[in-house]
Amino acid sequence: MQKDVRKVKLTKAAIQALPFAEQGKREVYKLESDGAIITGLELRVSSSHKTFSILKRKKNGSPERFTIGRFPEISPEKVKDIVGEVAVTLRKGESVRASGKDDTTLGELFKDFLKNKRNRRGAHLSEKTKQVYQYEFDRYFDKLAKKKLSEVKESTLAKLHSSIGKTAPYAANRALALISSLYSYAKDRKLFTGENPAGGIKKFPEDSRDRFIQADELPRFFQALAEEENETIRDYVLLSLLTGARRSNVLAMQWKDINLDRGEWRLLTTKNGTPQTVTLSPEAIDVLRNRKPAENDKEASIFVFPGDGETGHLTEPKKGWKRILDRSGISDLRIHDLRRTLGSWQAKTGASLSIIGKSLNHKNTSTTAIYARLDLDPVRESVNTATSAMMAAAGLKEAAEVVNLKGKK
Repeated sequence: MQKDVRKVKLTKAAIQALPFAEQGKREVYKLESDGAIITGLELRVSSSHKTFSILKRKKNGSPERFTIGRFPEISPEKVKDIVGEVAVTLRKGESVRASGKDDTTLGELFKDFLKNKRNRRGAHLSEKTKQVYQYEFDRYFDKLAKKKLSEVKESTLAKLHSSIGKTAPYAANRALALISSLYSYAKDRKLFTGENPAGGIKKFPEDSRDRFIQADELPRFFQALAEEENETIRDYVLLSLLTGARRSNVLAMQWKDINLDRGEWRLLTTKNGTPQTVTLSPEAIDVLRNRKPAENDKEASIFVFPGDGETGHLTEPKKGWKRILDRSGISDLRIHDLRRTLGSWQAKTGASLSIIGKSLNHKNTSTTAIYARLDLDPVRESVNTATSAMMAAAGLKEAAEVVNLKGKK
């Protein structure tokens, strides 16, 4: 419950000295300047933020609160200027937000975000990323789309986040991250001048996932893979395991990027924004040679794993993956865990963290310099060693046994 309103001088030193409120509570202070209280100006102090706001009445008598911004991002001097501007606006009988850019709706902002948002490299959002954001926005924020940015309250978002989190805490956190990004984008574009309503909401705890295929599971997994009748899905799963590449990259793998003689697969764009050369083990090369179309085949797809959809390549093989897991008796494995499996077996066979990081194209500021000094030879040796260890644990000794899982010659 809110305590009695207190007073504090509108100076940097005085506000900086104020303690934050206890968790779950909020203190409200009236602000003084030159010995007099500034009518309507308040400092609202939570457990993590100190926020300036104005509570005034318009010409028709209706109250209106306007959030100025957080201290120290907004200085006391700037606050005085804003208070004067607000007073003039209210005396005219206008809404504080009526003539401002806070009039933008959440739906309008989202459309602008998808169209103009750029990543750290200056590139526009990928179509896949746009589709993910569109799905999340439509699912969680559709009812808020017509609200002005200033009308979306922290309490509303906190309630929504809590509701989603009851059954899907990870999805709740992703939704919260999206709405927070939208408001940050709005401030950068000068479309919103208030406080990010998602800024003070705590995310649900997330356990880091460390699942990978264990030694005793590999025989069952490879046996189930051998029994998969869809050759494209079988080879896709196998190459995902043998390369440790990200799911989206394997799905969209193209023949032009593969050099079988050098045993390399060149990726110009990856999730973290850096190019990557994936080293191909002998087992992976044999799988690719077995799939490679004849040079004179003019109808051959440019993709290693062609598909019938709009992309031209295989998309999420959920049904095929489920068949493999059902046959193997493994219930808690995801396709992404295949990527983690290679890295884990590299670690098991003595590879350093820097080698593993370069193999999987991890972007880590503390080891980037080390990665840059490494060539592909130690990476290749580590991948080959890990692959051989996995094959041995699965009871498969030679590369031919991997390619010919169904006895294909």
